[in-house]
Amino acid sequence: MDIHALQRKLDEAKYICSGDVAATLLVALRLGRPLLIEGPAGVGKTEIAKVMASALDRELVRLQCYEGLDESKAFYEWNYQKQLLSIQVQMDRRDADDLTRSLFGDEYLLERPLLRAIRSEEPVVLLIDEIDKADEEFEAFLLELLSEMQVTIPETGAVKAKSIPFVVLTSNRTRPLGEALRRRCAYLYLQYPDIEREVAIIKAKRPNVNEHLAVQAAQAIHDLRESEAILKKPSIAETLDWVSALEALGISDLTKEAARQTMGFVLKSSEDLEAAGDVLYGHDCGHSHDQGHEHCGACGHHPA
Repeated sequence: MDIHALQRKLDEAKYICSGDVAATLLVALRLGRPLLIEGPAGVGKTEIAKVMASALDRELVRLQCYEGLDESKAFYEWNYQKQLLSIQVQMDRRDADDLTRSLFGDEYLLERPLLRAIRSEEPVVLLIDEIDKADEEFEAFLLELLSEMQVTIPETGAVKAKSIPFVVLTSNRTRPLGEALRRRCAYLYLQYPDIEREVAIIKAKRPNVNEHLAVQAAQAIHDLRESEAILKKPSIAETLDWVSALEALGISDLTKEAARQTMGFVLKSSEDLEAAGDVLYGHDCGHSHDQGHEHCGACGHHPA
């Protein structure tokens, strides 16, 4: 697969990205390097793994990280109940050492996402989502997998990958990641799209949208993200939800009233909803037009 073929597949999956992003994806794929993607929540980091799985016709194996995540939930776990039952049944029939060795075969091993990904006969896309939410100790567990594409199980030894997965790690940067993990990965930083790209995303995901409405919505979302008063910046997914909500009401022009009625699809806290009034609706239309705004995306107002 070359860069043009990958870009075409991304376009077919309606993932709008720059050529630099596509190039990084292709090189990481060719080199078999894990890819660490950082950026604010909602910029499309997780979506990259989903789209790559579709583009490569691979299964997506996902590990959602959280505080307290450990090996037993991420790598593997022994089926202790089955082992105990086997001991009870066979303890009088087999030598103790032979019985002990038999308890650590595949039939007693419970695969978790990371082990499943490297034991798969066919290559998969492995998504380790929001790694920054996991504890620092969990990063140490990942290093062997990221550098050697293997997992060591103390009772049985190293399990090498049967096929090389395309590994994508995402981080919202809620805490710094260790240098050891960073060194093992290619790196990509995603930011919120500019207005033009967000309009392109809206049109790709909502092909029947009124173009005038798409431009107005993208401009308003841009203003909300730029405002320090908005604590939780709206994601691309929330942009799409907002456009869908406006269309559901038959709205083709983003007036002040239409924005007020549907703002709950964009902002998800009372504090942000209150602040949005000043950002989008203040001075009748929501912008300080004496600061160089030629056009108000939230309401369509043109200053005199």
